[in-house]
Amino acid sequence: TNKYTLDPRPDSETLVEAVIKSQSKINNSNLKILDLGTGTGCLICAIVKNVSGATGVGVDKSWQARRIARKNVHALGLDNRIKIMRGKFNSYKMPPNTYDVIISNPPYIPENDTHVNSGAHHDPKIALYGGNDGLKYYKEIAEIKCAPKIFLEIGIGQEYSVKWIFQAAGWGFISKYKDLSGRVRVLEFCLV
Repeated sequence: TNKYTLDPRPDSETLVEAVIKSQSKINNSNLKILDLGTGTGCLICAIVKNVSGATGVGVDKSWQARRIARKNVHALGLDNRIKIMRGKFNSYKMPPNTYDVIISNPPYIPENDTHVNSGAHHDPKIALYGGNDGLKYYKEIAEIKCAPKIFLEIGIGQEYSVKWIFQAAGWGFISKYKDLSGRVRVLEFCLV
């Protein structure tokens, strides 16, 4: 990591576990993943490293974050399985089924949230804040329909708002996953 990326946190393990568990049920050996807002690349690297034959693309608008993600991909020996690309969330509106799964841990903290813990003050604002209500990037991601499934990390208390956004955009809710403290941190949807 560096000052341009979030430090990976245990909450993100919930997303990685949810994707791996979901894919083990359908045994998709050629899983293609799109990671929106890849940051350090920790999510896509962990999934591709643990799902045989999986490949993916990590997208971030920050060149500093992309540089760190590429270093991490290289360090894990995944250069031939993961590409790190430049882009914003809404620049990835591709045809359906370009990918099998979209994953994202977008910025989701409301801009004036006073509860941001002291550790987060060292993280880049671009990776933390999702507009006035924290939902700005979920609205953009909901319009990206290049995969039949999506897994999203969410902030505490955002479950129903994020469900509403995605269901209104044509996604069907499948499941929710809790972190180690019992809070809902990941939502899974499929295109309907």
